[in-house]
Amino acid sequence: MTVDRRAVLGGLLALAPARVCAQAWQISEQHRRILTVAREQLDRMRSQVWRDDVVAIADFALPSALPRLHFADMAAGQVRSFLVTHGKGSDPEHDGFCKRFSNVINSEATSRGAYITYEWYDGKYGASIRLGGLEDDNCNAATRAIVMHPAWYADPAMLAKWGKLGRSDGCFAMAPGDFGQALWHLAAGRLLYADRLGLG
Repeated sequence: MTVDRRAVLGGLLALAPARVCAQAWQISEQHRRILTVAREQLDRMRSQVWRDDVVAIADFALPSALPRLHFADMAAGQVRSFLVTHGKGSDPEHDGFCKRFSNVINSEATSRGAYITYEWYDGKYGASIRLGGLEDDNCNAATRAIVMHPAWYADPAMLAKWGKLGRSDGCFAMAPGDFGQALWHLAAGRLLYADRLGLG
């Protein structure tokens, strides 16, 4: 099925007014730490990614109720942060905290490490971004169909009702109203790095 990317992106961005979960472009101590990690990981993986303008950092030391997926604009030195889910296998008690990582097929867990973003495709949740695992800790990402996608269970409305997001099968699921930002800024050969970082 052919995806009209401009139409999809336009529709998603139209649904994305300023949100609590998307923080303004500003510099804080947390943002400086995020930018430092982004630079370190980009330097480490630069030969394996195609674009170095934006790096995504997923800090799974934070609970799912807080914005923990950070888009670092490397040229402007700015950061924008969003809600993101972790996998069921990483949080079997479903208390909102990512407790373990796994690269095992059928684990339904989040994997740590560096990923490269690939092309958009039309999946179960609509326009989604394929990911490739670049390290031993996430080398099964393609086989496990670990991707970035929008999902209703990643919407801020879940926080008002449950105090946490739902869980994925290991994918990086974002709120539908925010996912246009990933399509626009992160797809097509950029770096995504995930770990329990404690950046605040």
